[in-house]
Amino acid sequence: MIPEQAVRLGVPDGVSLEARVALVPGAPAGLVVCHPHPLYGGDMDNPVVVRVADVGGELGLATLRFNFRGVGGSTGSHGGGEAEEADVEAALGWMTQHVERVALVGYSFGAAVCAAVGARWPRVAGLALVAPAIGAGTGRPGRTAEGLIQMLGSPGAPSPVLIVAGDSDEYCPVWALHRLRRELPRVQVQIVAGANHFFFGKLFPLGEAIREWARRLAPGTS
Repeated sequence: MIPEQAVRLGVPDGVSLEARVALVPGAPAGLVVCHPHPLYGGDMDNPVVVRVADVGGELGLATLRFNFRGVGGSTGSHGGGEAEEADVEAALGWMTQHVERVALVGYSFGAAVCAAVGARWPRVAGLALVAPAIGAGTGRPGRTAEGLIQMLGSPGAPSPVLIVAGDSDEYCPVWALHRLRRELPRVQVQIVAGANHFFFGKLFPLGEAIREWARRLAPGTS
């Protein structure tokens, strides 16, 4: 795999984001990977985020993971999710300067932010939501099952879309996953047996779910 390099991403409101990028020459697509909640220890070195980036690299995809505003070496302060949407857009904008097709992957809080951006950004090549915290939704788009159904069921929603979570997830209950599977037939919903919200001991099956989805971004990858 191509080693990651440190870069900084500028956001229009003046925030500067700390990021790691691996630009594979001739990559057929790229992944922007977004971490869990900043106020609960989430950052770009989270094991789930690293696992997703590693799988992308193994497939020959370009990858970019970054710290949301106020985390690690990123400037600014936590924006409740709305400001973080601008962070994701900045990462997408940077990545599309280097790779023609770019998909979003978000974990927990990052999944909600990615869902909101992916629903309106016309150039998003695909979307993977890892353990979206829809069981404890706040009413904001992307944080309830109803919000995801509305966003991902729209004609302009990105494709392919994966939602993956564990059957013991404390914040993304199985009943909600079954509802999403029923009402969003075009969305791949995968349930990892024995996994909780943090995928302790289940990073391998999570990575395989991401691998299957990512292969659809770039047919012919192994």
